[in-house]
Amino acid sequence: MIFSKRDLPELDMTKIPQSIAIIMDGNGRWAKKRGLVKKAGHKAGADTLERVSKVAEKLGVKHLTAYAFSTENWKRSDEEVSGIMDLLRKYLDDHIRRCKTESFRVDMIGDPSRLDKDIQEKIITLENLTKEKTGLFLHIALNYGGRDEILRMVKKVGAEVENGTLKAEEIKTEDIVRNLDTANIPDPELLIRTSGEYRFSNFLLWQLAYTEFLFTDKLWPDFTGDDLKEAIYEFQNRDRRFGGRNGR
Repeated sequence: MIFSKRDLPELDMTKIPQSIAIIMDGNGRWAKKRGLVKKAGHKAGADTLERVSKVAEKLGVKHLTAYAFSTENWKRSDEEVSGIMDLLRKYLDDHIRRCKTESFRVDMIGDPSRLDKDIQEKIITLENLTKEKTGLFLHIALNYGGRDEILRMVKKVGAEVENGTLKAEEIKTEDIVRNLDTANIPDPELLIRTSGEYRFSNFLLWQLAYTEFLFTDKLWPDFTGDDLKEAIYEFQNRDRRFGGRNGR
């Protein structure tokens, strides 16, 4: 569903989704429309994530998972990738500096091994500094791909079978879930994708089985807290049956 032009809806605060995922798409197009370099678009996108995260926390959302850099994004130009990594360093440094006065808990999902060592260290530092925080839990997907995550999960489960701690015929859904990057994150109830694209681009392939999808033509840097509220309003008016019929 495309977001409509309407007055800001009144939300049912008893039905706020506790886990939301966002594909933050359109930074480059936002910059191009303004005659700016792509790095400026990514900087604007990072600022938008900050604003939207604060609104999500105020609404009572517990988990926000943001697709920041995919395993496929390495195919972009060296200049763009370098610019994104520089912005990531600044984003992490800013959070590390402010974490004493903020309530966010922050962690990373994805494979950190390809990231520069200093970025890996900053991620670990931020995770450790915020692990006792009780506000919004912000999960940043970096060097993340759904297929890559599933492949890494299969290798972990396979190793358990190989060393005898798990029998192949006894593998359960729980064994898969505990070996995913998102082992401690509830599956998203709502996925938002910006920029007018209608796909989920290798994001959370296992976790999105029963997620509600919402799409908007807005480019990510233009996305606002009010847009988040409208997305939640649309979610609250969906009939979620999970394969059943809700009494009908």
